[in-house]
Amino acid sequence: MDDLIVKTITRIVMPFIQLYGVFIVLHGHISPGGGFAGGAIIGASLVLYTLAFGLKKGHQKMPHRISSRIESGGILWLISLGLIGVIMGGNFLENQSAGFHMGQLGTVISAGLIPLATVGIGMKVGSTMITLFHTMIEEE
Repeated sequence: MDDLIVKTITRIVMPFIQLYGVFIVLHGHISPGGGFAGGAIIGASLVLYTLAFGLKKGHQKMPHRISSRIESGGILWLISLGLIGVIMGGNFLENQSAGFHMGQLGTVISAGLIPLATVGIGMKVGSTMITLFHTMIEEE
């Protein structure tokens, strides 16, 4: 596709879409959303970029080696957080009884491990979306 309007609009809205995705990831424990929804929004912004500028530029923006590392890092982050609960004498992904500060209800720092876990989920979902999209486009 070589449409100037689509490329210009994509350049303008992509940072805002990604910022909104990060907001959804970081505030998912106190509002609707979370890691999956925010990661999907971030991944969708990269899909939009690839659709507007082509697969070659999409790969330049998010190379497969980077997206696969982010994908692996997200799940390793989540597993590591879960094991912290076990190490502290609780269950996997346990919060308060494992000794994590819970904060005040309704504040950003109010859910122990959950905000940290949503970051890992967001990383995994966003990178998986773009990896799958690039793979499907390459096979055509």
